[in-house]
Amino acid sequence: MWQRYIDAAKPAGAGLFGRNLDAFWDAIEHGGPGWPGEAKLVFRSSSRLAALEVGSGLSLLEGLRRIANEATQTQIELA
Repeated sequence: MWQRYIDAAKPAGAGLFGRNLDAFWDAIEHGGPGWPGEAKLVFRSSSRLAALEVGSGLSLLEGLRRIANEATQTQIELA
């Protein structure tokens, strides 16, 4: 999933991007490595991400939903 994000968004600092939810949050909210620039991110077929666990029983989809709801710097849509 993270490689697809990098391929599609071509974010700044892609080589340093941590490829996890914490790194994604830092990128989209604080301009850290992986920052997509001024963009609206749309994750298509996002329901598939429910099957991927990222720890503590949290799915990747749930984590992305939380980030999408809390983000103030980057608009995120889960389609």
